Amino acid sequence: MATAAGAFKSREDHRKKLELEEARKAGLAPAELDEDGNEINPHIPQYMSSAPWYLNAERPSLKHQRKWKTDPDYTKSWYDRGAKIHQAFKYRKGACENCGAMTHNLKACMDRPRKKGAKWTNMYIAPDEKVETFELDYDGKRDRWNGYDSTAYARVVDKYEARDEARRKHVKEEHLKKLEGKNNNPDEKVEVSDEEDDEDSLKIDEAKVDESKQMDFAKVEKRVRTTGGGSTGTVRNLRIREDTAKYLLNLDINSAHYDPKTRSMREDPLPDGDPNEKFYEGDNKFRTSGQAMDFKQLNLHAWEAFEKGQDIHMQAAPSQAELLFKNYKVIKEKLKYKTKDTIMEKYGNAATDEEIPRELLLGQSEREVEYDRAGRIIKGQEMALPRSKYEEDVFVNNHTSVWGSWWKDHQWGYKCCKQIIRNSYCTGTAGIEAAEAAVDLMKANIARKEAVEEMPAPVEEKHLATWGTDIPEDVVLDQGRLTKALKKEDERKKEERDERKRKYNVRWNDEVTAEDMEAYRMKKVHHDDPMRDLLH
Repeated sequence: MATAAGAFKSREDHRKKLELEEARKAGLAPAELDEDGNEINPHIPQYMSSAPWYLNAERPSLKHQRKWKTDPDYTKSWYDRGAKIHQAFKYRKGACENCGAMTHNLKACMDRPRKKGAKWTNMYIAPDEKVETFELDYDGKRDRWNGYDSTAYARVVDKYEARDEARRKHVKEEHLKKLEGKNNNPDEKVEVSDEEDDEDSLKIDEAKVDESKQMDFAKVEKRVRTTGGGSTGTVRNLRIREDTAKYLLNLDINSAHYDPKTRSMREDPLPDGDPNEKFYEGDNKFRTSGQAMDFKQLNLHAWEAFEKGQDIHMQAAPSQAELLFKNYKVIKEKLKYKTKDTIMEKYGNAATDEEIPRELLLGQSEREVEYDRAGRIIKGQEMALPRSKYEEDVFVNNHTSVWGSWWKDHQWGYKCCKQIIRNSYCTGTAGIEAAEAAVDLMKANIARKEAVEEMPAPVEEKHLATWGTDIPEDVVLDQGRLTKALKKEDERKKEERDERKRKYNVRWNDEVTAEDMEAYRMKKVHHDDPMRDLLH
């Protein structure tokens, strides 16, 4: 068998060699071989036969064109929604502190936040969710219906069925009402239609109601050109159906011409109508209003500049044309003022020689001048104060001066009665005198109080020596009281050393005499005293 297989392989190699020799004789290039030794069709383009650089292919091959990467983890399945895998009855370490599930932490918990979580109550432990990790294949990633639950559409079906049932019930009730009306009034003719006709009419009414609920302008789809190549946008038509089309305003054939191609009507279709009642007066009205005239001047400037040799075109470079037009207006305005200043500098300005009268400067005058028979001024030579547009000299609440005519202590008031309350009633000079008397009385009371506070009450001097002060020389100590005080101090020291002899009922006395202070001073241990160790 091995000899036969070797002979077959040698014959196959010999046949390939003969084919290569025949191809060389015919002047044809041999076909390329791939990695497996198979010939590659010479008509396949090079960009298909050459493998990418990151595959590190040593020779041309078609292996990279086949499905060479296979991953068994790819799947088309979807997550099992709402699936639970384990129900615990006690809190476990590492679980969610809120619900007690092990599959998530407190931050990712989707349950209602509890006042006390399952970690502390150890009750109502939530079951663990089913966690799946898998990678979708090419079709699974791009399937828009992957994971769709068909039972979710049942709610939509139920909604429409309930609406149809309500419609049939309403039609049936209307039909019964018509039959009752016919039985009650047999003389009157009541049209009784079939249920199908009633249902059709009801559908028509519902369609009308739906149209009325929309209350929106008609939508017009328009192609909007952009730099990216164009996109479809939605443009609203602002003309509502109640507006009359301009070509229907006047049906006379000799009236204003309407061009259906450009939808333009230059002239006024109703020239004899009341201008206050017309909402459309022709397109020429809009051509001569707003920014239309500025646009015309811009075009005219661009044409004239182009004729004078400037490289400017309104349609090719509109921004450049607008910028040049703005610069032209600025230069023109400067030249205008420069010419005016030159003329005024040369010939002068007669309007500025004389001083402008004050009444002309302020733009108003209320001067009243009275003359005699000879033309001499009798009255009115003095200058009158100009009045403002606001009300002046308006007195309220019996005041003889206006609010703000008096100022004191950073407060405004009335000058006639010196009151600082805006809505107060005028008290005249009597109110001023009463206010001054009240101020004087207040000042007297303050001065008397300060005088009383400055004179301290006489205190009986007691020559008591307190701890931390020097002992006065004139202090007199009673020897009997001093002996008792020394004994008392010894008892107190003894009680402090032996806590067991201290009594429960302690009588406290905060009255300290000179003898008590002297006994305390005599018995106190001075740490700086070199003889303090001999006292113990």
